[in-house]
Amino acid sequence: MLEYRSTKRDNHLVKPVKAMTVRLSPEQAEELETIATVDDLPVSEVVRAAIARHIEERRGDGEFRKSLRERICREQRLLDD
Repeated sequence: MLEYRSTKRDNHLVKPVKAMTVRLSPEQAEELETIATVDDLPVSEVVRAAIARHIEERRGDGEFRKSLRERICREQRLLDD
């Protein structure tokens, strides 16, 4: 499920959000909910933080960046042909 919507928080406009569905094993779901409860955070905030860390790790990974550049070049060649 994908859904875009604008949100308002404390009378400040926030960037539009994209709703996504993630399927987890029962064990992962239970562990995630436990972590969120112990940290006194919504599950969605824990998930967003984990995704942000993953994205930053990938951006800093030289092999990933090399593969990304190669993919961009292949796609650019396709557009140019």
